[in-house]
Amino acid sequence: MKRIALLLVAGSIVAGVLAFTPSASGHAGEQATPITEIKVPAGYRDWRLISIAHEAGNLNDIRAILGNDAAIKAYREEKLPFPDGTIIARLAWSYLPSEENNKVFGREQSFVAGPPTNVQFMIKDSKKYAATGGWGFAQFTGGKPANEAVPKACFSCHEPVKDRDFVFTHYAP
Repeated sequence: MKRIALLLVAGSIVAGVLAFTPSASGHAGEQATPITEIKVPAGYRDWRLISIAHEAGNLNDIRAILGNDAAIKAYREEKLPFPDGTIIARLAWSYLPSEENNKVFGREQSFVAGPPTNVQFMIKDSKKYAATGGWGFAQFTGGKPANEAVPKACFSCHEPVKDRDFVFTHYAP
């Protein structure tokens, strides 16, 4: 019974993430981040799902990690380092209890995507971004790039996973 409830909760989270993906933030052609000149890639909301995550603490959000075709191919082939042209997107939302789902479960246990918080991108170009492990980093909130300090700090957080080409997310087929 616990396994069924867990599967229902996971399914609800994924459904909520996918349902709210169109409003996550940013559209192609909007402003570029000042440091890397990265723009929101066209069609990123249609990319394949790599994994989902919940971050607690100060972030306290749920996330969908998406990848373009190059990213998905590298993940499936377990190819490291990721090839140039790989783009990984991280869409984040606050999360809210689902009163509707909780009525079905008989207790508070279900959460769904709430308002979007931001979208981040990692773009692999080993020459252009050689100083940051071959990755360019960008963050957008409400379609606008974060201030310069935010993407500059990304690489230092990713350094502990250098052996995985600076990528935290494992593929969840």
